Amino acid sequence: MRFDVVTLFPELFEAFQTTSIVGRAVTSGVVSLRLRSPRDFGLGKHRNVDDTPYGGGSGMVLRVDVLVACMEALDAENGTDTPRAHRVLLTPQGARVEQKKVVELSQRPAIMLICGRYEGFDERTRSFVDEELSLGDFVMTGGEVAAMAVIDACSRLLPNVLGNEASSVSESHSPERGGLLEYPQYTRPAEFRSQVVPPVLQGGNHAAIDAWREQQARERTGARRPDLWERFVANGDDRQVRSS
Repeated sequence: MRFDVVTLFPELFEAFQTTSIVGRAVTSGVVSLRLRSPRDFGLGKHRNVDDTPYGGGSGMVLRVDVLVACMEALDAENGTDTPRAHRVLLTPQGARVEQKKVVELSQRPAIMLICGRYEGFDERTRSFVDEELSLGDFVMTGGEVAAMAVIDACSRLLPNVLGNEASSVSESHSPERGGLLEYPQYTRPAEFRSQVVPPVLQGGNHAAIDAWREQQARERTGARRPDLWERFVANGDDRQVRSS
């Protein structure tokens, strides 16, 4: 899977693409990462990529001509036989990224992530992308952290990236488990400062362990994320789990 990143700060990705799960995916060739700065297509002596907003206002706005030139240059490197990368604009106005969307993105051969800076994008940029995504209802200084989050989330779903492929199935928000939060996890020591690992996990009865974990996942989701629990029940997953 290929990730193309349009960013004014490609140096932010240097350690990211060589570390941990993403680093392993890049080294093994499962993931490739291309970085391109709009500054390469900037205008004038100073390679300007932004300008003052029409109508006045604070801050600077990224130019549509510079951003589109950068996107199209990345596509041109692939040749005519390669499908264009799916273009994702990272913006606080985009749809919130959820695990279902991550699964969908991870099945695409190539994604282009366009990172904003300053006061945002020229509005016309939106007509040159396929969708807009956001990490949540808050604002950051740029889209680079969001791009890293998307790359990391997608990479760990690809074959042969995680040490244990089952890890992505039993975790929080997994579609296979109806989007529930993950059950509590414990390891040694069995007791720490009067807190004891639940006896059922130490008993070796795997059917009892599975039942306990399922119950804990449902209780935790209902208590911590009522919105997820309501969706879980509305989808009929709760009735399915109870009858299984």
